[in-house]
Amino acid sequence: MCQRFVNILPSQDFHQDCETMPIHYNMPLWRPPSEGNNLIIQATLGCSYNHCSFCSMYTDKTFRARPLAEVCRDIDAGARDWPQADRVFLADGDAMVLLTEHLYRILDHLHTRLPGLARVSSYATPDNIRIAKGASPKGIARAIQRAGEAGVKVSCMVILGLGGREYSEQHIAATAALVNAAPPAYLSTLQLDLYRAEAPGFVPRWEKHGSRFQPLNDGECLDEMAHLIAALDPPRPIIFRSNHASNALPLGGVLPRDRAALLAAIALARDAGHGVRPRSVRGY
Repeated sequence: MCQRFVNILPSQDFHQDCETMPIHYNMPLWRPPSEGNNLIIQATLGCSYNHCSFCSMYTDKTFRARPLAEVCRDIDAGARDWPQADRVFLADGDAMVLLTEHLYRILDHLHTRLPGLARVSSYATPDNIRIAKGASPKGIARAIQRAGEAGVKVSCMVILGLGGREYSEQHIAATAALVNAAPPAYLSTLQLDLYRAEAPGFVPRWEKHGSRFQPLNDGECLDEMAHLIAALDPPRPIIFRSNHASNALPLGGVLPRDRAALLAAIALARDAGHGVRPRSVRGY
């Protein structure tokens, strides 16, 4: 069951001590492509769930919520070195697991120290938004809707290749149906890469149900992206990106407005290799 965490408040002499202390990140540090030029503050370390078989981002970390004093110290250091910062990403895996009051205190300190602050983002799971346990399509849709009702802009990630060859068609059809029913503000893809990022047990957990996992190649992942874009017909515009480092083809546009242009770019990459990133320059 997903737990929510809160930690201690700063001591009275805390703000004097933090004036000359730099931010020391607990590595590895992960963030979305869109947060590359923004201030990153680690509100938690690791991931509170950390059992996704396709993800190895936090397998070397034991989850814990950082004490508020430590988080505020980093905010003060960031504000001192980058006073004009207007966007902040709260790392690690799911800062939204923190108790609401704890998050309020972090946000309040950010607004106090960064007067130009316009946006604060973090990773999150459906559980973090207090949806019933389990990432079912219905639960994910409700999480997106609930966040939107609270004025939170949601960015969702689709993992191309997650269903392998056997379930590729079902994977994309179900994903498109979910996005059409509960459109997020942003939608991005990343590409499953078992050689770089497999958490131990992905293939055994898949194959215990009696089928052999067959990973998709780049061309097949491009086909999945094309089928997804073709099937999306959201009731309101979605900003689409495939700029994650794992993707074979970086694209960007607004759906459904740019559907034709995106599909044309994918077809050109599929047929002639135009714009396809070499595997040697991709990451996870």
